[in-house]
Amino acid sequence: MHRRLALVRRPSPRLADGIVTHIERSGSVDGELALRQWQEYCDVLRRRGWSVVEAPPVDGCPDGVFVEDQVVVHGDVAVLCRSGAPERRGERAGLREAVAAYGYRTVEITEPGTLDGGDVLKHGHHVWVGVGGRTNLAGVEQLRAALEGHRVEVVPVPVSKVLHLKSAVTALPDGTVIGYPPLVDDPTVWPRFLAVPEESGAHVVLLGGLSVLMSASAPRTAQLLASLGHDVSTVDISEFEKLEGCVTCLSVRLRG
Repeated sequence: MHRRLALVRRPSPRLADGIVTHIERSGSVDGELALRQWQEYCDVLRRRGWSVVEAPPVDGCPDGVFVEDQVVVHGDVAVLCRSGAPERRGERAGLREAVAAYGYRTVEITEPGTLDGGDVLKHGHHVWVGVGGRTNLAGVEQLRAALEGHRVEVVPVPVSKVLHLKSAVTALPDGTVIGYPPLVDDPTVWPRFLAVPEESGAHVVLLGGLSVLMSASAPRTAQLLASLGHDVSTVDISEFEKLEGCVTCLSVRLRG
C-alpha cells in the first residue's frame, strides 16, 4: 500500500476563541484570513503530491483546526487522544470513522490518561512524548501499550516552556532534531540536535525525501535548511501562530 494522505480539518468560525497558554494574545485573529491561509496550506500539500482528506468539521470547537492533537498514527494504529484541556475533548468527534475508513484500527486514550498529539514526535524507532500541561505519564503509558509490537521506544520528555513538545522541536528527514534553544527543556535528550535561529523555525512537516514544509515566519531557518540540502516550502500561518499553532498542528500525515 503506497499512499500519501493528509488529514485536515476546516477552521471553526469560533477560531478566535481558541486557547492560549504560553504566549500573550497578539491582536485579534482574522477568521477570513485564517481560512485563506488554511486553504493555501492544503494547496501546498497537494502541490507536493499529497491528497488532502477533510475530517468532519467541529464548528463549536475553536481549536478544532489543530487536528494533530486529536489522533496519533503509527503503522496500522490510530490512537485517539484525550486532551489535557477538557474543553478540547469534543474535537475527537468524527475522527474514529475518518481514520478507520483508511484501514486504521483505533485505540482510545482513557481516564486518567491525557495525551495531545502535538506532544508526540516520531522518527524511526523512537517516539518521544512531551509530558507537561496537556499530556501526563498515564497517557504516555497508554500510548506505549497501543504501540506494543511496533518495535518503537516510547520516551517521555519534560515540557514546561511551550504548549507541546512539537512546539519546541521536530525532526528532519535524517532524524536530526531541530529546536529553538530558549524553548527546549533539555536538548541533550537527542543525540543529534540542531539549534535554529527562530522560534517558528523549529517546526517542519516532512513531505517525503528531503522536502519539508515550514512557516514563512522563519526565513533564516528556511535558508539554513536549504543550505543543508532540504527542499523547503513555506506557508504563511500567522493567524494560527497567534493561537500557539504551527505547521505540524494543521494535519495528520497518513502514510502507507
